[in-house]
Amino acid sequence: MDTQQAALSRGRTNFALATLFFGVFVLGCAELLVVGVLNLIAADLRVSAAAVGTLVTAYALGIAIGGPLLTALTLNLNKRAILIGTLILFAVANLIPVVVPDYGLFVAMRVVAGAVQGLFIAVGFVTGMSIVPPERAGRAISVIISGIAVSAALGVPLGTLVGQTLGWRGSFTGIIILSVVALVATLALVPSAPRTGGGVAGQARYAFAPRVLAVLVLNFLVFAAVYSALTYIVPFLDGVTGISGALISVFLLAYGMANAVGAFCGGRFADKNAARTLIVATVGTAACLLALRLVGAIALPVALVLSVWGLFVGVMVPSLQFRAVSLAGPGGALASSLPGSAVNVGIAVGSAAGGVTISNFNASAPLVTGLIIAVIAIPTAWATSFLKPPAVQEAAELTPEAT
Repeated sequence: MDTQQAALSRGRTNFALATLFFGVFVLGCAELLVVGVLNLIAADLRVSAAAVGTLVTAYALGIAIGGPLLTALTLNLNKRAILIGTLILFAVANLIPVVVPDYGLFVAMRVVAGAVQGLFIAVGFVTGMSIVPPERAGRAISVIISGIAVSAALGVPLGTLVGQTLGWRGSFTGIIILSVVALVATLALVPSAPRTGGGVAGQARYAFAPRVLAVLVLNFLVFAAVYSALTYIVPFLDGVTGISGALISVFLLAYGMANAVGAFCGGRFADKNAARTLIVATVGTAACLLALRLVGAIALPVALVLSVWGLFVGVMVPSLQFRAVSLAGPGGALASSLPGSAVNVGIAVGSAAGGVTISNFNASAPLVTGLIIAVIAIPTAWATSFLKPPAVQEAAELTPEAT
């Protein structure tokens, strides 16, 4: 790793990280694009809106299950070759639904696209961390993962606009073109990363250690809390705040842009003290949910709270990833794929929980549900702050007087 870092200039490193950011941005756009063109797909393929919603679920399952499986199967392959291969597969998985009007095949291709996205992100983290000094690993993670936040804030609205103008196939064609651009950039700018040693069994021993699983539980709780409320924020803005029409997009943009800024800047906090960052951000998330519940009827405070909330959520993402990888020690390459799985399971559970409460109570109920989960996450974040990577843990056991 040191040799590779020395061989790369600062400019080459920045170009490589920018390329990984762009690749994640493109993949993130494809993940959420269906939401913006749902009605168009339903009408064209003659299926219900609920059936089209399955395309989102299929993608999430691809990330949650397929991502770690593909990561395990490709541990000992060249990382640059994996990145190139995933982008080719991703482009093909998005091309097939455009040219073959079959809903069942569309669902299958969404699973494939989700799985290769999970693989690309995991390998992207390993590659990004390998080309920077250890003290800048958190910042490398934040640059790469912020591609997801930027895709949600900017890419999805733009993709939706293209879809409304050129049809849903036009928006998916745009994703394919951007995938090819990302592929060319990867070929030109991303260096090879060191191969991962130890094999699947050796990696799994560390990647699924209790200390890593504890941080994955925190990932799950945090995003269950966030998406219990965020999934149903539009009904809240409409029914409680009194915001409707195009103005809702402004409020969502406030959250999305703050989230992107937080994700991009959160790496510095991860490098400085990731465990403490998670405690502060989890408390901040709970406080924002409480504040939204209290001031929900007043538009300006709601916009401000949404911005702060987006910032807290964005800031914690690099630290969640950094803690999982660092606590896995030698199993970091496999562990890099696990936070994405925990996040997607949290999103699914949180959305379902919020859906139950809004169906049985009112538009504010999902906020209360998210707040309850966030309160549970606070002591979890505090408890995980005491966990140490395996090498540090072993050293502490050998020299107890140092503690």
